[in-house]
Amino acid sequence: MEQRDEDNMGWRRALRRDMVARRAALDDAEHDALSARIVDHLRQALAAPRVVAFCWPIKHEPDVRAIVEHWAGRGTRAALPVVVAEDAPLAFREWRPDSVLQPDRYGIPTPADGEWLHPDLILLPLNGFDGDGYRLGYGGGYFDRTLAALSPRPLAVGVGFEINRLPSIRPEPHDQRLDWVVTEAGAFTPRAA
Repeated sequence: MEQRDEDNMGWRRALRRDMVARRAALDDAEHDALSARIVDHLRQALAAPRVVAFCWPIKHEPDVRAIVEHWAGRGTRAALPVVVAEDAPLAFREWRPDSVLQPDRYGIPTPADGEWLHPDLILLPLNGFDGDGYRLGYGGGYFDRTLAALSPRPLAVGVGFEINRLPSIRPEPHDQRLDWVVTEAGAFTPRAA
Protein backbone atom coordinates (compact mmCIF):
# COMPACT_ATOMS: atom_id res chain seq x y z
CA MET A 1 0.00 0.00 0.00
CA GLU A 2 2.80 2.40 0.94
CA GLN A 3 4.57 1.83 -2.41
CA ARG A 4 1.32 2.54 -4.29
CA ASP A 5 0.87 5.80 -2.35
CA GLU A 6 4.44 6.84 -3.19
CA ASP A 7 3.90 5.91 -6.85
CA ASN A 8 0.71 8.01 -6.98
CA MET A 9 2.48 10.96 -5.28
CA GLY A 10 5.30 10.80 -7.83
CA TRP A 11 2.81 10.52 -10.69
CA ARG A 12 0.93 13.57 -9.40
CA ARG A 13 4.14 15.62 -8.99
CA ALA A 14 5.13 14.88 -12.60
CA LEU A 15 1.60 15.59 -13.79
CA ARG A 16 1.56 18.97 -12.02
CA ARG A 17 4.77 19.97 -13.80
CA ASP A 18 3.32 18.88 -17.15
CA MET A 19 0.04 20.73 -16.57
CA VAL A 20 1.83 23.98 -15.63
CA ALA A 21 4.11 23.59 -18.68
CA ARG A 22 1.07 23.19 -20.96
CA ARG A 23 -0.36 26.50 -19.70
CA ALA A 24 3.02 28.22 -19.89
CA ALA A 25 3.21 27.26 -23.59
CA LEU A 26 0.15 29.40 -24.37
CA ASP A 27 1.14 32.76 -25.82
CA ASP A 28 -0.37 35.81 -24.14
CA ALA A 29 -2.95 36.47 -26.87
CA GLU A 30 -4.21 32.88 -26.76
CA HIS A 31 -4.25 32.88 -22.96
CA ASP A 32 -6.26 36.11 -22.90
CA ALA A 33 -8.74 34.83 -25.52
CA LEU A 34 -9.28 31.54 -23.67
CA SER A 35 -9.69 33.39 -20.35
CA ALA A 36 -12.30 35.68 -21.94
CA ARG A 37 -14.25 32.65 -23.19
CA ILE A 38 -14.19 31.16 -19.68
CA VAL A 39 -15.51 34.44 -18.27
CA ASP A 40 -18.33 34.45 -20.86
CA HIS A 41 -19.32 30.90 -19.89
CA LEU A 42 -19.27 31.82 -16.19
CA ARG A 43 -21.51 34.81 -16.91
CA GLN A 44 -24.01 32.63 -18.79
CA ALA A 45 -24.00 29.64 -16.43
CA LEU A 46 -24.01 31.16 -12.95
CA ALA A 47 -25.98 33.84 -11.17
CA ALA A 48 -24.08 36.53 -9.29
CA PRO A 49 -23.28 35.18 -5.82
CA ARG A 50 -23.43 37.15 -2.58
CA VAL A 51 -19.68 36.57 -1.96
CA VAL A 52 -17.29 35.12 -4.54
CA ALA A 53 -13.81 33.92 -3.68
CA PHE A 54 -11.31 33.75 -6.52
CA CYS A 55 -7.59 33.24 -6.93
CA TRP A 56 -5.21 35.83 -8.24
CA PRO A 57 -3.95 34.27 -11.50
CA ILE A 58 -0.43 32.86 -11.24
CA LYS A 59 1.58 30.52 -13.47
CA HIS A 60 -0.57 31.35 -16.51
CA GLU A 61 -3.82 30.20 -14.87
CA PRO A 62 -7.06 31.48 -16.40
CA ASP A 63 -7.63 35.13 -15.54
CA VAL A 64 -11.23 35.38 -14.33
CA ARG A 65 -11.03 38.81 -12.72
CA ALA A 66 -13.45 40.16 -15.36
CA ILE A 67 -16.30 38.00 -14.00
CA VAL A 68 -15.49 39.15 -10.47
CA GLU A 69 -15.74 42.77 -11.62
CA HIS A 70 -18.96 41.98 -13.54
CA TRP A 71 -20.57 40.42 -10.46
CA ALA A 72 -19.28 43.22 -8.24
CA GLY A 73 -21.30 45.60 -10.41
CA ARG A 74 -24.35 43.60 -9.33
CA GLY A 75 -23.56 43.79 -5.63
CA THR A 76 -21.29 40.77 -5.16
CA ARG A 77 -18.46 41.07 -2.66
CA ALA A 78 -15.15 39.48 -3.62
CA ALA A 79 -12.49 37.77 -1.53
CA LEU A 80 -9.08 36.23 -2.05
CA PRO A 81 -7.82 33.15 -0.17
CA VAL A 82 -5.28 33.61 2.60
CA VAL A 83 -3.09 30.89 4.08
CA VAL A 84 -3.45 31.46 7.83
CA ALA A 85 -1.56 28.35 8.99
CA GLU A 86 0.14 25.33 7.48
CA ASP A 87 -2.23 22.33 7.14
CA ALA A 88 -5.27 24.51 7.96
CA PRO A 89 -8.22 25.58 5.83
CA LEU A 90 -7.90 28.85 3.97
CA ALA A 91 -9.55 32.04 5.16
CA PHE A 92 -10.97 34.61 2.73
CA ARG A 93 -10.24 38.32 2.96
CA GLU A 94 -12.29 40.91 1.10
CA TRP A 95 -10.75 42.21 -2.10
CA ARG A 96 -11.62 45.42 -3.93
CA PRO A 97 -9.90 46.95 -6.93
CA ASP A 98 -8.10 49.40 -4.62
CA SER A 99 -7.00 46.72 -2.10
CA VAL A 100 -3.31 46.68 -1.23
CA LEU A 101 -1.92 43.25 -2.11
CA GLN A 102 1.18 41.65 -0.68
CA PRO A 103 2.78 38.34 -1.63
CA ASP A 104 2.18 35.45 0.77
CA ARG A 105 4.74 32.74 1.56
CA TYR A 106 4.13 31.25 -1.91
CA GLY A 107 4.44 34.60 -3.71
CA ILE A 108 0.67 34.79 -4.36
CA PRO A 109 -0.85 38.28 -3.99
CA THR A 110 -3.22 38.50 -1.01
CA PRO A 111 -4.98 41.48 0.60
CA ALA A 112 -2.94 43.16 3.33
CA ASP A 113 -6.13 43.96 5.23
CA GLY A 114 -9.89 43.79 4.89
CA GLU A 115 -12.88 42.00 6.32
CA TRP A 116 -12.89 38.19 6.55
CA LEU A 117 -15.76 36.79 4.46
CA HIS A 118 -17.49 33.43 3.99
CA PRO A 119 -17.87 32.82 0.24
CA ASP A 120 -20.94 31.15 -1.21
CA LEU A 121 -19.04 30.47 -4.47
CA ILE A 122 -15.34 29.73 -4.96
CA LEU A 123 -13.64 29.92 -8.36
CA LEU A 124 -10.77 27.41 -8.12
CA PRO A 125 -7.95 27.26 -10.65
CA LEU A 126 -7.34 23.84 -12.20
CA ASN A 127 -3.85 22.53 -12.80
CA GLY A 128 -5.56 19.42 -14.08
CA PHE A 129 -9.10 18.10 -13.88
CA ASP A 130 -11.26 15.21 -14.95
CA GLY A 131 -14.87 14.65 -15.98
CA ASP A 132 -15.76 13.35 -12.51
CA GLY A 133 -15.14 16.83 -11.10
CA TYR A 134 -11.83 16.23 -9.36
CA ARG A 135 -9.06 18.79 -9.60
CA LEU A 136 -5.32 18.58 -9.39
CA GLY A 137 -3.96 21.59 -7.51
CA TYR A 138 -0.41 22.37 -6.48
CA GLY A 139 -0.24 19.66 -3.83
CA GLY A 140 -0.76 21.61 -0.61
CA GLY A 141 -4.32 20.37 -0.06
CA TYR A 142 -5.52 23.84 0.96
CA PHE A 143 -8.69 23.88 -1.13
CA ASP A 144 -9.62 20.30 -0.23
CA ARG A 145 -9.29 21.11 3.49
CA THR A 146 -11.20 24.34 3.00
CA LEU A 147 -14.12 22.80 1.11
CA ALA A 148 -14.35 20.00 3.68
CA ALA A 149 -14.36 22.48 6.58
CA LEU A 150 -16.61 25.32 5.38
CA SER A 151 -20.21 25.16 6.50
CA PRO A 152 -22.28 25.81 4.58
CA ARG A 153 -20.06 24.48 1.81
CA PRO A 154 -19.67 27.04 -1.00
CA LEU A 155 -20.39 26.17 -4.60
CA ALA A 156 -17.02 24.94 -5.92
CA VAL A 157 -16.43 25.99 -9.53
CA GLY A 158 -13.22 24.89 -11.20
CA VAL A 159 -11.86 27.14 -13.94
CA GLY A 160 -9.27 25.79 -16.33
CA PHE A 161 -8.18 25.23 -19.89
CA GLU A 162 -9.10 22.19 -21.97
CA ILE A 163 -5.40 21.43 -22.44
CA ASN A 164 -5.42 20.44 -18.74
CA ARG A 165 -8.34 17.96 -19.00
CA LEU A 166 -7.35 14.41 -18.03
CA PRO A 167 -9.07 11.02 -18.16
CA SER A 168 -8.61 10.87 -14.35
CA ILE A 169 -6.54 12.63 -11.74
CA ARG A 170 -6.62 9.40 -9.70
CA PRO A 171 -8.52 11.04 -6.84
CA GLU A 172 -7.51 10.30 -3.29
CA PRO A 173 -9.95 9.98 -0.36
CA HIS A 174 -9.41 13.60 0.74
CA ASP A 175 -10.03 15.10 -2.72
CA GLN A 176 -13.21 17.21 -2.85
CA ARG A 177 -15.38 17.11 -5.97
CA LEU A 178 -16.22 20.27 -7.84
CA ASP A 179 -19.82 21.30 -8.46
CA TRP A 180 -19.00 22.86 -11.85
CA VAL A 181 -16.07 22.90 -14.27
CA VAL A 182 -15.79 25.85 -16.64
CA THR A 183 -13.33 25.93 -19.53
CA GLU A 184 -13.19 27.73 -22.85
CA ALA A 185 -15.38 24.90 -24.21
CA GLY A 186 -18.26 25.59 -21.81
CA ALA A 187 -19.65 25.05 -18.32
CA PHE A 188 -20.17 21.49 -17.15
CA THR A 189 -21.49 19.72 -14.09
CA PRO A 190 -19.33 16.67 -13.39
CA ARG A 191 -20.63 13.28 -14.37
CA ALA A 192 -21.97 11.14 -11.54
CA ALA A 193 -19.27 9.28 -9.66
